[in-house]
Amino acid sequence: MINLDLTNLEKIDPAHGISKEELSSKESLIPAYLEKIKNRDQGFYTVIDEEAPIAKIEEYAMKVRGKYSHIVVLGIGGSSLGTICLQQSLLHLYQNELKTTSAPRLHVLDNIDPVLLKELEDVIDYSKTLFIVVTKSGTTPEILAQYHYFRKQIEKHSLEPKEHLAFVTDPEKGTLRDIANIENIPAFEIPENIGGRFSVLTAVGLLPAKLIGLDIRALIEGAKEMRDNFLQTSNNLAFQIAAIQHTLGEKGKTMNVMMPYAQKLIRFADWYRQLLAESIGKKFNDAGEEVFVGLTPINALGVTDQHSQSQLYNEGPNDKLLIFLENKDANIDLEIPELYEGTTFKKLLDIELKATADSLTKNDRPNFKIQVESVTEESIGQLFMLMEGATAFLGEFYGINAFDQPGVELSKELTRKALL
Repeated sequence: MINLDLTNLEKIDPAHGISKEELSSKESLIPAYLEKIKNRDQGFYTVIDEEAPIAKIEEYAMKVRGKYSHIVVLGIGGSSLGTICLQQSLLHLYQNELKTTSAPRLHVLDNIDPVLLKELEDVIDYSKTLFIVVTKSGTTPEILAQYHYFRKQIEKHSLEPKEHLAFVTDPEKGTLRDIANIENIPAFEIPENIGGRFSVLTAVGLLPAKLIGLDIRALIEGAKEMRDNFLQTSNNLAFQIAAIQHTLGEKGKTMNVMMPYAQKLIRFADWYRQLLAESIGKKFNDAGEEVFVGLTPINALGVTDQHSQSQLYNEGPNDKLLIFLENKDANIDLEIPELYEGTTFKKLLDIELKATADSLTKNDRPNFKIQVESVTEESIGQLFMLMEGATAFLGEFYGINAFDQPGVELSKELTRKALL
């Protein structure tokens, strides 16, 4: 199970940190906040109990096993970031260069830069490629543009679209659902009550994960373990994180830096960046009052960004909360020869994490650790649910709807109008 190490928050000036007593005093809010979350009718923590979607994905994966050398996901934001995280966290870091695996290569096109599209075509064989088109509404301009381009290319190669396309979209309506129904293209559902940034544990993330050989049932089991903790009224890890973020936000720490000390977790920080920014940055509260609340997410990577950002974090404005992700596992390690006798790279990494956290603490900069025992499907499932739960609680702390995104929708609307 994931552990929170909050000791450094208690060591600094109370004006910049949070004591154990201050944190525990907020636990009385949990039942009311859980009830409010329940009343918002969001499915991010209940969809993992549904067997049918998982069975459908597994059946499809078995049917197409060995058919494709490349899986291309056409998606952006919540339709892509979770998949990128799963790829980075759970596959070999040099998967595409490995000659010993028969698993399909995964490519996620989360931009419309034509260079990205054209250079993908330099490495794929259309006859052995599956394009997974991900858009809940079926109207996202960027994804529809990608879809029409690659569909035309599929047809130019004299290939059958239904053999090289799969859709992940709304269960009943939208452009892609209509096309799927007419042309018998395989289609998977994003439940109506799950927004894109909360959708990684639906077919959005699970379909590509299964196709590249990941254990999606272990991913779901990890999420269930953390979901059970999310529903507890004591020792609730998601609530503790939200309470820390809100309390320190009120103390001027309006920037949250997520800094994994694990190469495999850097894309988790990318995924979380959208989750926090899009969920909590809101103009109006539940009462319709203008509040302009939000926390600004920042990504960093240990030890890389000790050499590019830590000067600012230690001596710049004291407006940041540092959230470290620590992988406790030393399963893979290498001894450092000559320079530091008896020291391994993992030990050095751990020393540098401690030194970074200690330096921040000495400078009254709030920081805490989220610790995982190892990076596996189970622990990634736990992390997804932990931060989704924390974000849901954080919305209730601020009295806003963490599950809508009117600012994003306005941008989409203006884009569509400009294209008419």
